[in-house]
Amino acid sequence: MDKLLTNVDWNQMLEATGETLYMTAIAAIATFILGLMLGLLLFMTAKDNLWENKVIHTVIGAFVNIFRSIPFIILIILLIPFTKILLGTILGASAALPALIIGAAPFYARMVEIALREIDKGVIEASKAMGAKTSTIIWKVLIPESLPALVSGITVTTIALVGYTAMAGVVGAGGLGTLAYLEGFQRGNNDVTIVATICVLLVVFFIQFIGDFATTRIDKR
Repeated sequence: MDKLLTNVDWNQMLEATGETLYMTAIAAIATFILGLMLGLLLFMTAKDNLWENKVIHTVIGAFVNIFRSIPFIILIILLIPFTKILLGTILGASAALPALIIGAAPFYARMVEIALREIDKGVIEASKAMGAKTSTIIWKVLIPESLPALVSGITVTTIALVGYTAMAGVVGAGGLGTLAYLEGFQRGNNDVTIVATICVLLVVFFIQFIGDFATTRIDKR
């Protein structure tokens, strides 16, 4: 292995992997929270639901659709001024977080909305008939009933975020994407490209394993 990968700086590779994990983890947590909120609002403000409001539903839906449709590499460029104002820099792992979160949260919000739509209307109506408050319906009915789909959705979204971090790396975000681009592509170091790719695959496989395991444990059907 050492003879095949003589041009790899393993300390540099470890640092890049750590940066990728950092970006993915922070962005996934923020995406879960923001996406869950947006998805709940989309569902609750839809027609015949508890907070029916056509204006709010349309505005949130438009926001989600717009940011979900913009290619991530373009979104990064569009958010450069915002990132510069917010963090004072456009370079480094932390500077990639705004684009990662804004790019992934709308995607997850739609998954949340779809998961909530799959819940049997009879369960919700029964809770309302028993006098349950809206907050109780959300936390005791909607979230528990849709939890397997929510976990499965955040797993898919987190894996997408790993890919986003690689794209963000091309514009100086750090992580395995930056390493593969600067050391692998620009300097023609195929060893670095191969190892960086393997590291990304291992991260993806690990996330998928954890997500599948959690979904299986939660899903009682």
